[in-house]
Amino acid sequence: MEAGKAASSAFLPCGGPGAQAGAGYDVYAKDCPARLVLNRLADKWALLIVSLLGTGPLRFNQLRREIEGVSQKALSQTLRRLERDGLIDRQAFPTVPVTVEYSLTELGQTLAAAFQPLASWAEHHIETVLDAQRRYDERASQG
Repeated sequence: MEAGKAASSAFLPCGGPGAQAGAGYDVYAKDCPARLVLNRLADKWALLIVSLLGTGPLRFNQLRREIEGVSQKALSQTLRRLERDGLIDRQAFPTVPVTVEYSLTELGQTLAAAFQPLASWAEHHIETVLDAQRRYDERASQG
């Protein structure tokens, strides 16, 4: 019973200087459960999946074709995590073989909308970032 108490207490609201008024969570606090969301957002596959599903439901192989470089294993694991987090829905159709389609939940739609400006920023500023990296690497190699 004590182990269960310890595990659940790790997910209590955490206040602090960065906490939103009335929300009781502060992502800057070490034990804040909102960091779980940030961890998901730091996963490039998760964001790319959510972004693609923002255009409408897709099947597994459609997602795999659209997201170049993602392995079948990484895609499967990421889809399961996103479903667990309530961001996507998984619907199986009784066909032979079974057809599975993924779509965004209402919560997932809010994430897709929030991600679009970040993706746009990355696409528009990549040349500047690459130039900065080249200049940095040149300085670092010169001592």
